[in-house]
This record gives sequence, structure tokens and C-alpha cells, in this order.
Amino acid sequence: MMSLKPIWEFKMTNLFFAIIGLIHLSHSQSENNSNIQKRFFSGSVWVTNNGISLVPSLSLEKPATIFNMSMGQGKLSFDPELRFSLEGKPWSFLFWWRYKLIHSGKFKFHIGTHPSFVFKNETVSINGASKNILITSRYWAGEFVPSYGIGEHTRLGIYYLYSRGLNDFATTDTHFLALNSDFSNIKLSDEFYLKFRPQFFYLKLDDRQGTYASSLLTLAKKKFPWSIAAITTKTINSTIKSKDFVWNVNLIYSY
Repeated sequence: MMSLKPIWEFKMTNLFFAIIGLIHLSHSQSENNSNIQKRFFSGSVWVTNNGISLVPSLSLEKPATIFNMSMGQGKLSFDPELRFSLEGKPWSFLFWWRYKLIHSGKFKFHIGTHPSFVFKNETVSINGASKNILITSRYWAGEFVPSYGIGEHTRLGIYYLYSRGLNDFATTDTHFLALNSDFSNIKLSDEFYLKFRPQFFYLKLDDRQGTYASSLLTLAKKKFPWSIAAITTKTINSTIKSKDFVWNVNLIYSY
């Protein structure tokens, strides 16, 4: 019997890009022809002492490097995120496509989708001998991200992500719902400033669920590509197997 997963994956992909195409076409028709949308490219490299994820089962829990990129034109962007252990072994790959539905004034709203691949070493028995192999869990996910500005450097937002596992190694259904705030410029001096992003979130993995609090605190200098960030996550109440408190420190180069 033919598997329904490839069919489901194909339909979700086509649906997303069909919606994006219609939205992009309607906006293009209403814009002045002389207003040419600019292309953009940016990225960052993170080196951390502890590779953690907001989904506990996807954490690496050892030193890692993360490569983030963003490229696109106008409201559409391609934002790949490639994660490796410091030994060079793959941890996870996410290939985000995002579209800014509303991106003017105080209210902003974007949607996104991605295929992702999570890698994990497992010991298996083959012909009576134990061997260490790399297995890959495949997912397809979508996100909805509205936010509202309450000041020049302060935003409040909601983040919802649904992820569907596409093979036997992956969690079948993941729901992630967060309430967050973003303080993007807490002035320390004329040169240095902090960025602070606290959030409370609910996570459901199939029949397991939990509530958590997390934060991202970044120390940066104006017109300087290097910054330092710390991430913390505290379990409030959960049936998901995870540590009660996790943290890491990150050295970031932005370009």
C-alpha cells in the first residue's frame, strides 16, 4: 500500500507556495512599477558550550556551532539554519521559507514553513554485532508569528509552530505555543546595549506536554559584529523527559 506521508508532504508544500504566490501577486499588482523591491542577504555564526533546543528531545547537549543565513527579496525570504557539533558531525538542518504578510506600523505578522532533518547517533545490533549509526528524523513544520510594537524598541508577540514527523524516528505531532516580549535596545552606555527576549511557552509532543519559561539575553556593541548571548530554560510543569534547568553561553559573529 502506498504511504500517505509523501502525498501529505507534497500537498502541504504546494499549498504554502500557492498561498505565497497569490499574496505576492496581489501586492505586486498594487505597487508602483518604479518601486523595485531590494534583495538582501545576512547571517550569523554561533558557537556555544551547550547545544540546546526548546524541544528537549532535539537538544545536542554538548558544544556546537550554528550557521544562520537569511536571503530574499521584498517580503519573501529563505532562512536556512545548519547546526553541527564542534566535532563537525551534523546536529540538525532547518530550511525555512518565510513571508511577511504584514510588516508596517506597530503590527507585524509573518508565516513560515520548513522541512527539517535531525541527526542522532544510535547503537544498533547488526548480525549480532553492535554498531553506532547516524539516524535521521525528518519533519515538516509551519509557523504563525504575530507581534505588536508598544515602543520604539519593545514588542509583544505570540509564536505558534506545528511540526509533523515524517518517519518512524520522529515525534508524530508537535505543538509549540509561546507568549514572548522583545526588548531590542536596553542602553548600557553610548556604545554597549542589551537585547532581552523572555518567553513562556507550552509544548506538546504527541501525548506528552509541559510548560516552560525561557530567556535570551544578548550583550552587543554598536557597529561591531561580535556579541555574547546566554539562553536559559526552566521547566514549570512537564510530563516530557527533560532537565529541570538548562543554560548555555554563545559567541556570535553577525554579517
